[in-house]
Amino acid sequence: MTNEKKWWQTAVAYQVYPRSYQDSDGDGIGDIKGITSRLDYLEKLGITAIWLSPVYASPMDDNGYDISDYEDIASIFGDMAAMDELLAEADKHGIKIIMDLVVNHTSDEHAWFVEAKKSKDNDFRDYYVWRDQPNNLTSAFSGSAWELDEASGQYYLHLFSKKQPDLNWENEKVRQAVYDMMNFWIDKGVGGFRMDVIDLIGKIPDDEITGNGPKLHDYLHEMNQATFGDKDLLTVGETWGATPEIAKLYSAPDREELSMVFQFEHISLSHEPDQPKWDVIDLDKAKLKAVISKWQTDLAVGQGWNSLFWNNHDLPRAISIWGNDTAYRVQCAKAFAILLHLMRGTPFIYQGEEIGMTNYPFETIDQVEDIESLNMYAERLEQGYKPEDIMASIRAVGRDNARVPMQWDATDHAGFTSGQPWLAVNSNYKTINDEAALADKDSIFYTYQKLIALRKQNDWVVYGDYELLETSDNVFAYLRHFEGKQYLVVVNFSDEVASFDSQFVGGKGIIANRQIPKDLTHVALQPWDAFAIEVASE
Repeated sequence: MTNEKKWWQTAVAYQVYPRSYQDSDGDGIGDIKGITSRLDYLEKLGITAIWLSPVYASPMDDNGYDISDYEDIASIFGDMAAMDELLAEADKHGIKIIMDLVVNHTSDEHAWFVEAKKSKDNDFRDYYVWRDQPNNLTSAFSGSAWELDEASGQYYLHLFSKKQPDLNWENEKVRQAVYDMMNFWIDKGVGGFRMDVIDLIGKIPDDEITGNGPKLHDYLHEMNQATFGDKDLLTVGETWGATPEIAKLYSAPDREELSMVFQFEHISLSHEPDQPKWDVIDLDKAKLKAVISKWQTDLAVGQGWNSLFWNNHDLPRAISIWGNDTAYRVQCAKAFAILLHLMRGTPFIYQGEEIGMTNYPFETIDQVEDIESLNMYAERLEQGYKPEDIMASIRAVGRDNARVPMQWDATDHAGFTSGQPWLAVNSNYKTINDEAALADKDSIFYTYQKLIALRKQNDWVVYGDYELLETSDNVFAYLRHFEGKQYLVVVNFSDEVASFDSQFVGGKGIIANRQIPKDLTHVALQPWDAFAIEVASE
């Protein structure tokens, strides 16, 4: 088992949702040239890589996660020349571009599916999953996962929208076509891939197995060998059902599959166990500590690698659902950052997180664009739910919370566009924006900047062992051990005053969102206090 150090272990990635980041041409939709125009800002923040949500050609049924041509760019985002420019300019800023790879499914407008529908004996028919009768598999976007093709009398599988037919990974031609496409992008100079719902490609529909099918890891090893295995790329798989043991299968170096996975066990604490995400519950902080700590300790260096995140394009703003985005917004956002970024793994920041953007106060369904939320609203209305209760769920965890435009300044539409934005800008943009953050040396932005620099400069952040300390539920405290030294991180994860008692003797202060205490024997923590300090035991 190798412990060879990789660039992506010290990296910090930043997710850009192109539609919502920066519009360059006034059509109200963010685009590639808009992203290129903000590279100076991202270099100032210090990030190493951009995870770019899909910019491929697409009818945009699911905002680009329904791809009609993997080797072309959606016209709303620009063209291939703009993409080539982004790659070149990002490289000049020391930033790698991580492409979002969506290969569980395509758009129903992809040439493969257009051909597949022509007849049962078409050469492309077997690129997708067809059955004479549906079974009980359901779509993540509500209803059956099977759609009748009236022309042929057969049903095709779609684990997401009916406009997103699932590829048949058992077909060797499908796999080879995917690898060829990946090599197309590797040759263009991308820094790696984020792999959308990659745990579904090994599905066995007839057995109603979707995630973690028996051939999944065979496919991933084959992909590794056919594409990026001999390249120094970051590869991260989205795996909703992963445990630490499963994550080792993906990311142990000697297995030659992926760099790391996104796992969502901590995110699942937002809702009732075994219930839809819409059934939101209060966070059990003891469980949060247990889950995060399990992933820190069970995925040891050399056995696999962690990703670290609170937010992405599918999730609500963490400070809104688990924190306090009003009275303690700044302290709270810094606390979330300090807690996460001093753990072992590769952190991923979602656009706007670094300035403390919040959930959007959706009042009515006509303010919502996301297909998942719209389908759920219709489904729950039919089931007898009250509209106000459904909207409360969307306000809490709907995907559009992450997708409202980036807040750059206090001008109209937050500087995102000169036109009419595709999704309304949060009304708090006049106080919460990038320009204000950069002007305030005590802003959330500079906390993120410092944390990113600490990871680049200190091996203990990247490789140190992790030890959870016993505290009250509201206090999250842990040690990092590295080469005979130890580093203490303490966060009051609540709106209440809390106590932290220890026998540590404080040394060099590392970072804090208020102040680093001089005496660690008894610390009175204010709401959302967070600090890190090198310590010695008494």
